[in-house]
Amino acid sequence: MTRSPRRTPPVTAFAALHHADEPLLLPNAWDYASAQALAGQGFRAVATTSLGVAAVAGLPDAAAATREETLRLAFALGARPLLLSVDAEGGFDDDPDEVAEFARELYAVGVAGINLEDGLAPAERLAGKIAAVKKAVPVLFVNARTDTHWLGDGDTADTLSRLDAYQAAGADGVFVPGLTDPRRISALVRHLDAPLNVLYSPAGPPVRELADAGARRISLGSLLYRRALGAALRAAADIRSGRTPAGPTPSYEDVTDLLPRGHGAASAPRA
Repeated sequence: MTRSPRRTPPVTAFAALHHADEPLLLPNAWDYASAQALAGQGFRAVATTSLGVAAVAGLPDAAAATREETLRLAFALGARPLLLSVDAEGGFDDDPDEVAEFARELYAVGVAGINLEDGLAPAERLAGKIAAVKKAVPVLFVNARTDTHWLGDGDTADTLSRLDAYQAAGADGVFVPGLTDPRRISALVRHLDAPLNVLYSPAGPPVRELADAGARRISLGSLLYRRALGAALRAAADIRSGRTPAGPTPSYEDVTDLLPRGHGAASAPRA
């Protein structure tokens, strides 16, 4: 298949992280405090997780239901000294112009990147959204996700065809969650012009092996949110059983130090 030549993407601080000596290990936050805490641990950039944002709001994931919640979190975080990428599902709309407007709103509040997924819909649908976003906000890093390995059977020809279409539309990076075989990652990297993003899984290869295979961005997805929820359930069960919960517990002050100042601190006793 002959690919259309790609224009040179804008060089931004966030884009540069995908071309550094070490791949970008990108943790995903689900609220303001988790993003600030991760940034405080020295991560070069932080992303949001659509599952975490949806779960916090009591809304379904991957159903275009969390546009306002996602924008609200981006507004809170974008003004901070933080390189932020937003998981926007499929853009929360099938109209490319509406997706471009959402991307414009994200960029206006300081967001550095957006992740858009195809959900195995026809490739031209996501390609149209990518092209509209890049026309509206050329410097916003667009990471285009195909779900051929996540929701489909991992067909190689379908994966390559979709990624070619997304690169031709202007995607700055491409994302194939569910792809974990280092040999298949290496083969895909050889085909691509854009940096490849893969999803880390505790059951899959370690970060070093994914990096050696050529992945330039390694996302944690909803893993941290699910681990946090699991730790809370374990702590509650331990307390109910008379055991002292194991693991670190941030203090009240540790958490409040992550939050914005000047909005009227509570005077009630701290718990």
